[in-house]
Amino acid sequence: MSAVVVVESPAKSKTIEKYLGKGYKVLASYGHVRAFPKKDGSVDPDRDFAITYEVIEDKKKRLDAIEKALKNADELILASDLDREGEAIAWHVADELDRRGALVGKTIKRITFHEITKKAIDHAMQHPTDVNMKLVDAQQARSSLDYLVGFTLSPLLWRKVRTGLSAGRVQSVALRLICDREAHIRAFKPREYWSIETNCEVGQSPFQAQLHALDGKSLSKFAIADGVQARDIAARLKLESFKVADVQKKQAKQHPAPPFITSTLQMDAARKLGFTARKTMQIAQKLYEGVDINGERTGLITYMRTDSVALSTDALNDMREHIQQSFGSAYLPDKARVFKSTSKNAQEAHEAIRPTAVDRTPQAMSNQLQGDEWKLYSLIWKRAVASQMSPAILDQVRSDIDSQTMTLRATGSTLTFPGFRKLYMESTDEPVKDDADRLLPVMNVGDAVLVSDISPKQHFTEPKPRFTEASLVKELEANGIGRPSTYASILNVLRQREYVEMDKKRFVPTDIGEIVNKFLVQYFANIVEPTFTAEVEDKLDAIARGEANWKKLLRDFWGPFKAQIDDTQENVKRSDVTHEETDEVCTECGKPMAIKLGRYGKFIACTGYPECKNSRPINGDKVAAAEPELSDQKCDKCGESMAIKHGRFGKFLGCSAYPKCKNIQPLEKPRDTGIACPDCGKGTFLEKKSRRGKVFFSCSAYPKCKKALWNEPVNQACPECGAPFVTKKTTKRRGTELVCAEETCKWTEQIEAPEA
Repeated sequence: MSAVVVVESPAKSKTIEKYLGKGYKVLASYGHVRAFPKKDGSVDPDRDFAITYEVIEDKKKRLDAIEKALKNADELILASDLDREGEAIAWHVADELDRRGALVGKTIKRITFHEITKKAIDHAMQHPTDVNMKLVDAQQARSSLDYLVGFTLSPLLWRKVRTGLSAGRVQSVALRLICDREAHIRAFKPREYWSIETNCEVGQSPFQAQLHALDGKSLSKFAIADGVQARDIAARLKLESFKVADVQKKQAKQHPAPPFITSTLQMDAARKLGFTARKTMQIAQKLYEGVDINGERTGLITYMRTDSVALSTDALNDMREHIQQSFGSAYLPDKARVFKSTSKNAQEAHEAIRPTAVDRTPQAMSNQLQGDEWKLYSLIWKRAVASQMSPAILDQVRSDIDSQTMTLRATGSTLTFPGFRKLYMESTDEPVKDDADRLLPVMNVGDAVLVSDISPKQHFTEPKPRFTEASLVKELEANGIGRPSTYASILNVLRQREYVEMDKKRFVPTDIGEIVNKFLVQYFANIVEPTFTAEVEDKLDAIARGEANWKKLLRDFWGPFKAQIDDTQENVKRSDVTHEETDEVCTECGKPMAIKLGRYGKFIACTGYPECKNSRPINGDKVAAAEPELSDQKCDKCGESMAIKHGRFGKFLGCSAYPKCKNIQPLEKPRDTGIACPDCGKGTFLEKKSRRGKVFFSCSAYPKCKKALWNEPVNQACPECGAPFVTKKTTKRRGTELVCAEETCKWTEQIEAPEA
């Protein structure tokens, strides 16, 4: 008996083939092998949503290799990942091979595993199943919905806003959340309030307290509304004598967070390590596929796309044993802590993200892992192990200190037993008030308290902050929008489309992002409504459970959506979307002025265009003439200062004497590689950017010498033909390789393998 095993990533194949032994050939599909053709009609509503798939061009040779290997095998074992996408990949591989006639007389099996270890692979082989068509149907429904929204709504955006834009079922909701938060910040009106802070002393031991009650009434947040009132109260407080009236002590337990799921891993990696969701998933993929340990490739973590917080019995036992040996019995609860997912659609058969072997501690892995991989592995290891440790114990103290008319309150706490906090503490997006190390002196009722340094302090309420990657992922998850496995790509698309910018690691919508959001909210409110998107996710999960029909979901969606598309196409003008009326009147012709969307963002212009061309830029939220931003550089043609200007392809330097002097230069001087140009022998190759932002290398003697290269030159002679330098080229298929710059020479050398 022999078998061909198909996995998604080539990084897994050699490891799994070694675990399986003789008679098994493990090949990789390199992800999806079929997709919708990049044209309209791939999902046809007029034929009950019939789907057309085609083999992805660079996957034909992968299928050819699998087909060839099957000729000498009895079984096809599909071992793609254990989520919806993985199930769909398994089905596509089998279906395409069946179309080729390669499965005649072959047995087909489906196996899944949470971790790439010999034990997990052996268990999977002993418990094979069939392809789960319920999961495949759910994946087809999701991809069909996304296709119908994208291929129908995006062209409408091109006609009504600007060409090259896109809309997506989930990305547009994420954009709305960002824009809504920005609107909240702009509309927010701060409210003033004051507090009275004091330094106190009891028995020569200092501590801090705050005014809590006045004339028998507890003070609310806004009870002291202004500085005059605050200073009057402070003056009264100086005349009072205080004694300890009440001391309350209690012990509190703080329990650890559950082990990571996909979303919480992305959140904490963003907070603690500054990783984007995309970077986190890329590194986690490498940790899952494994590293070489003692000459054998070993997976270090369980599957990283999961919404389950469950841990296997074996993992729990191993963690408890490690805690006992490394920390002692005080840090080990009487029994294992079992977590349950709050999501009704969580797949409890899956596991949380954890290390595959708890004895591979971060310290033990410091030689095998470096940099960001080690940081993320440490985070995963610590969170998983900490989830099984004893709770932290805090002693909390609250003291009320009274005079005849006032009450001061002092609070503090001490960490009496660190428990899980000895290893790991969950982060938050915003700074929190931490009383853990604020110690209060021993106080007894009746003790006299000396009050000094009375400080009225002014405060203002603040709006909700802009979203970070972590807080946006949390918001998406809380609203049931998308799935954890899709968050990284959603956030990446918003940046790629330039709908958002990052300011201090927080999302800020761009002008074009706000215009697109305005259009979608105004004309397709249901599509970008978070509840609608969450309902779709629930229906997709129902399909995955076999409780709903995927074609019915598409039918129910398409009818009303197509009617909205047709109505908007017919009745909405471009100016309805891109123009915003103002109260200002044009100084040249008397017609109203409007805020418009131009090639480089918003500007204000006369509605009488093209007869009247009066216009000017907008500075922030205020309409104002733009002052040129001068650089330290002088124009080499006329001697005037060079100004930083904005063009179609970004910032550049232009002479401030324009239009008298039209000299322009790049904002940043191109990097000199120091490698001599072989054509002219005078210049060296400079790193530059094309108008479309693509990096290229050209001779510094331009325009006399027009020698240019797309690939980076490397100061190394070709060992084959002796050419003076070679170039460095990176592709998805071949990775990074050195290539001879002489076109007639075919010498290459791979220096970095392609990413899985």
